[in-house]
Order: sequence, then C-alpha cells, then structure tokens
Amino acid sequence: MVNRMAAMGAVLTLIFLPVSLQAAAPVKAPAPAKAVDLNRFYSGRWIEIGRRPMKLTDGCVAGTTDYQVLSPTKVDVLDGCRADTPTGKLKTIGGPGRIGDPGFNAKLHVKYRFLGFIPVSRDYWVLDHDDAYSWFISADPAFENLWIYTRNPHVEASMLKELIGKASAMGYDVTKLEFPAQP
Repeated sequence: MVNRMAAMGAVLTLIFLPVSLQAAAPVKAPAPAKAVDLNRFYSGRWIEIGRRPMKLTDGCVAGTTDYQVLSPTKVDVLDGCRADTPTGKLKTIGGPGRIGDPGFNAKLHVKYRFLGFIPVSRDYWVLDHDDAYSWFISADPAFENLWIYTRNPHVEASMLKELIGKASAMGYDVTKLEFPAQP
C-alpha cells in the first residue's frame, strides 16, 4: 500500500511539475494588443479552432470554453472537448478565474480542479481580438502555448489563414499549431 501511494505521488509529480513551473516561467508573450470588454468577451461559448499540442488535450476535439462574469474581477470558466471525434464523450474541467489586469481585462488566472480535487493553475493572456468579439488569440505568458478561438466552429479558410498570420506576426512558431476536428 505504501509503495502504491509513493508511486501515485511520483506520477502526479511528473504530471503536474510542468504546471507548477509554468508560473515561474519568464514572460515572453507580447503584451495584449487592446483592452477586453469584460461582459462581451467573458460571456457565452468560444470554440477552440487552433492550439499547440499538449498532453492535456491529446485526443480532444471540438474544444470549447464557456465564460460567465461573476464580478468585475471574477469569471467562471468551463473548458470542454470531445474524446477522439466531435460526437465522442464530453470531457470538461472548470474553475474560478480572476482577472489579472482589471479594467484592461486581457489577463486571466484560472484555478482548475483536476480529478475534482488536484489544483492546477493556468494563466491566459488575450493577445488580440476583433472588435466584434468573433475571434481571439491567446497564449500563456511564457508564449509556449497558443490558442485561436472563434464564436463559430466553421471558419472560412481565408479567415483561419489570417488568424494564423496574426499569431505568426506576434512571433509565435505557427508550425506547432494543430487544428482539431469540429462538429
């Protein structure tokens, strides 16, 4: 029993060590380009169109993020995806989010609960968005991970090319992006 618990502790350490190190990583991402309207941005569903591959999202397609404003500095966050196909089993993880730059509203710190009890924190910066709030590009402060989101799961090829171009112009290596299947 003791060996099993030690092994479990070692596995969890290996899984979550990169997450805990993320907070200490130096800032490499460009500063957010413009302010975010709290109520327009952090409400409703966003569709994940592109992302950098990571262990956490292996097998995830049709990704979404749902936001709900709770106060001028707090939002509720629920991330979801489907396992393997757009009709696969729904997987979700959520938690409270705190606006890191109140008034500008482009930096969000989320405290997720993995397996319902293991705390996992992530920082997201909205690097750019359109004025109609139909798309946004976000990254972690270390600029290791990048996401492209839209309100519509079906994006025209020309629009996707434009968004990838914007990410590239920010200095991100867009050859690392993957584009999961949509419903």
